Amino acid sequence: MEVSSDLEVDVNGQEIFCVNKKILASFSIKLSNLFENPGENTKKNMKVIFQDFPGGPAGFELIARFCYNNGIIEITHSNVVILNQVAKFMEMQKKVLGRPNLISQTEKFLEGIDCWTWSELLLALKHGQGLSFGANPVSSIQRLVDEVIERLALPCLATPSSVSSKSSSFRSSCDSKSTRSTKTSNFQRFWWFEELSELKMDVIDMLVKEMVKEKFDHPIISKFLFYYQRVRVFRASKVTRAKVIQKVITLLSLLDKRSISIKGLFDTLRIASSLKLRKSSKVQLELLIGSQLDQAALDDLLLPSPHGKSYTKYNVNLVLSFLKNFLLEGSINYKPCSYRLKKVARLVDLYASEIAPDARLKPSKFAALAMVIPDSARDSYDKIYQAIEIYLEVHPKLVEEQKMKICSVLNYEKLSPQVLNQLSRNTSFPMIAIVKALIHQNPKLKRAKSIKDACNFKGFSSFRNEAKEFKHREEVVIIKKLSTNEKLRAHLQEMGWSDVELEKICGKFQNQKAAHVMSTPQVCCISNVKHLPRLCS
Repeated sequence: MEVSSDLEVDVNGQEIFCVNKKILASFSIKLSNLFENPGENTKKNMKVIFQDFPGGPAGFELIARFCYNNGIIEITHSNVVILNQVAKFMEMQKKVLGRPNLISQTEKFLEGIDCWTWSELLLALKHGQGLSFGANPVSSIQRLVDEVIERLALPCLATPSSVSSKSSSFRSSCDSKSTRSTKTSNFQRFWWFEELSELKMDVIDMLVKEMVKEKFDHPIISKFLFYYQRVRVFRASKVTRAKVIQKVITLLSLLDKRSISIKGLFDTLRIASSLKLRKSSKVQLELLIGSQLDQAALDDLLLPSPHGKSYTKYNVNLVLSFLKNFLLEGSINYKPCSYRLKKVARLVDLYASEIAPDARLKPSKFAALAMVIPDSARDSYDKIYQAIEIYLEVHPKLVEEQKMKICSVLNYEKLSPQVLNQLSRNTSFPMIAIVKALIHQNPKLKRAKSIKDACNFKGFSSFRNEAKEFKHREEVVIIKKLSTNEKLRAHLQEMGWSDVELEKICGKFQNQKAAHVMSTPQVCCISNVKHLPRLCS
């Protein structure tokens, strides 16, 4: 007998179904209450619009079959989650011909989850993951997620066959929360990475958060997230890739930062460089990398500039951001002279040598990079000197003030004698730096505490009386009279004379020094650097 179709059902704006309202209302309290309105019943045909129907058109089709088949439907692992959620949505608590309602049937099926095989469990999860989660996860999905976590936490976990199902006796020995924190230490093979990588991001979010809650090993979780990211972004659209990357970054931020692979973080950064991520995700990623910067290699930092050929070759701003994040965390978690900080200092010095030959690199950026590391982190300043040497050679048009700013990072006490000797003869450096190098080459001047001590040195005895004659600003008078005396000029710098005052006394010395350099064979500064920058090769 033909059944009339007097009800149109618009499911999420995706598809319209023509059904018999009496048949559906006999199973659904929601529809039954809707049709009880006398005014509405006078209409021959009606239309119902659902905006958030669970499972979409496929979910409605399942429930329609259930109703048209007089409350009979085969419940399987692939449809139980959707049937359960749709039954709750449509309020299908009615009993027909003495049979249990659909909610009861699906709940009873889900109660047997302990006896499901691993494949059946994943099948139910994959088919149910299309449901709209909203603020609160679907209860049946949460039940499946909990079961997956419980099985992954089994100490004997090795292959899918070992988690096919659980007997009650075995489960009772493995189900206490007190032992879950140690269960994952027995993981040897991660076959489940591939199994779970087929799940959508919402389910992965639930799984990872549950892993963190149950104290799974964070290195294992981070490895899984990087694996999931690699699988999901392959051949995906830019929009999908951006969503995956953002979700992975958010979940990684829940973990102990020291448990996250720095290589995985830089791989994530490279993928993200071509995508439009939320600003918050970018900041989170920079924080994660910054916290692990002592594990990075030079190649990791050589990130291309995002602005094209008219800008610097490398993304110096991003590296500076990493450094600031590292130092910010360090100010809280470890001492400034720690081993981690010293490793980063060596890395920065190598990076500075690599970017120094870039003609477009502004002196302010180079100076910021050189100065960001605290003095206590460098045992030697030889490497950063070499980087400065390259930069000044490649940028000959810098004014003296810019050179002085860059060279202010140098600690002459931590320069080797060989480097001090090079610096004292290097005309690319500002005169102040050369004078300071001369001071530290001369042990006597370095130990002098006053002009009187300086005048006691051999060659200065003739100036003793002049030093005594002046009560006010006596150093200024001595400077004017002895401006051509190299040792005294160097000593005055050691005594704390300002750069401006020293510049006044270095004029004649500059000409003399230039003449000396002209007569001395010079070696290209870059050849003195053991590590040749790639921009120079």
